[in-house]
Amino acid sequence: MISLALLAFVLSLVFTLWVRRVFRRTFSYSPDAPQRFHLGDVPRLGGLGLLAGWALGLAALPTLQWAGMAGNIDLDARLSRWLLMLLPAFAGGVMEDMTQRLTVRWRLLLTLSSGALAWFLLGVSVPRLGFEWIDGAWTHWPWLGIGFAVLAITGLPHAFNIIDGYNGLAGAVAMVVCLALAHVALQVGDRELAAMAIALAAATAGFLVWNYPRGLIFAGDAGAYLWGLLIATLSLLLVQRHPVVSPWFPMLLLIYPVWETLFSIYRKLWRGDSPGMADALHLHQLVYRRLVRSVLHEDEAKNMLKRNNRTAPYLWSFIVLTVVPAVLFWRYSGVLLGFCVLFAVSYVAAYVMLVRFKVPRVLQPPRQ
Repeated sequence: MISLALLAFVLSLVFTLWVRRVFRRTFSYSPDAPQRFHLGDVPRLGGLGLLAGWALGLAALPTLQWAGMAGNIDLDARLSRWLLMLLPAFAGGVMEDMTQRLTVRWRLLLTLSSGALAWFLLGVSVPRLGFEWIDGAWTHWPWLGIGFAVLAITGLPHAFNIIDGYNGLAGAVAMVVCLALAHVALQVGDRELAAMAIALAAATAGFLVWNYPRGLIFAGDAGAYLWGLLIATLSLLLVQRHPVVSPWFPMLLLIYPVWETLFSIYRKLWRGDSPGMADALHLHQLVYRRLVRSVLHEDEAKNMLKRNNRTAPYLWSFIVLTVVPAVLFWRYSGVLLGFCVLFAVSYVAAYVMLVRFKVPRVLQPPRQ
């Protein structure tokens, strides 16, 4: 696993740098985009480096095994299926990163296609919900599990795309979630899923070298879609293969991007706007405008890059609040569900606090 992680990290590091140099002055955000919080032309095709690090690292496993640097993990036949599953959504993400003209409807259709391929090629499903009083009825309608799995794989890429607003935010979430998935996969003896998760975590770390804190390249839609598709599929297969793993384990791991998406849909519908319309009112954007600025000196607050880099650490606390209990209680559905509810309440409270300009005293700068 260590040799695989090092290889995926180096490959992602090199390919991401190559992408940045080739596309340095092309395919960046338009100056008037509401999600733009940086200066200058920054390429947003980091997803290409991520895919190269993950896929080529896994493809090199037979060579690592031949050299005695990796254990017996057979991925040859299945890796091609995974790549085929990724193709529609990832290609659409690259097209959007290059043109910024792909409509929300088309992007949803492409991620839906990848979700359907995940069921067809990899057999993903949600076999149970973790509670005996409902699992008995759930097993009588297997199409519900298939539909729920396809919905999850369709939606999570867009959830990662929503939180991919500041340097190091979505990448750090994806990396830590992958490490948590790998940990539980190793606990239940599933080295195949663990290898895939570790390779993705290492490839993400290679990308983050250039993304945080300098913001030299962005993951873009392709990178967010890659994270969402792979993490959703890995999570579903882990629960499906091992009954001891609660289906609420991946839900708690991913509750931050999932709840951000659901709350954003509710917020936009309540205002009469389309859920697909981009805006600058997500939680991380409020933290950027109303919290980070308040704790910096005036000259620092005017520096967009410094404010951008200071935003992600505030949101990383959500990772601690979700990943730690998920890893500790990955077998216990009731406990995991309780933490999901606690997170949702905490998120809404934090959002309302920021909307009303009520920054906690502990986060305010000292009085002069």
